Amino acid sequence: MLGSLILFTHFTANVLNAVLRQLRSIRRSVSDSVFHLLVVSLVMPCLDYCNATLAGLPASQLSRLQSVLDAATRPIHRSSRYEHVTPMLQDLHWLRSPEHIDFKLALLTYRCLHGQAPRYLSDYIQSVAVSNCRRLRSSSSSQLVIRRTRLSTVGDRAFPVAGCRL
Repeated sequence: MLGSLILFTHFTANVLNAVLRQLRSIRRSVSDSVFHLLVVSLVMPCLDYCNATLAGLPASQLSRLQSVLDAATRPIHRSSRYEHVTPMLQDLHWLRSPEHIDFKLALLTYRCLHGQAPRYLSDYIQSVAVSNCRRLRSSSSSQLVIRRTRLSTVGDRAFPVAGCRL
């Protein structure tokens, strides 16, 4: 499972770098707003695709996706590759890759708690207040039940565990 996710990040990074190279070739031909729209519509959906499954990946693998995000940011601002990218990301209101993955996972968990997610995902998320039979102090908290796992490498990265921990 981890190997397939690592291959997924490599494949995604390679494809997106090819897309960015093609976009750079038309940079001078289009206006700034059109170029920004092209980058957002062609690059960002690929980075967003199934990124909740990337929770818990090693930082070395997430750095590949972050480098693609950095490479997508620089042509929008017409900056060199040696300029610091953090102010540009803040200007575009984009999160860094690990933060974006956490955001998507938290959003999916929120939707499960409020009945806006598919039933097969909502069944895995359970509040502490629902799981206790008796009325306890913890029943008024907004904590979630974190399921026990046998394997810390794979089990802790599963949606019911990672979403509840986050």
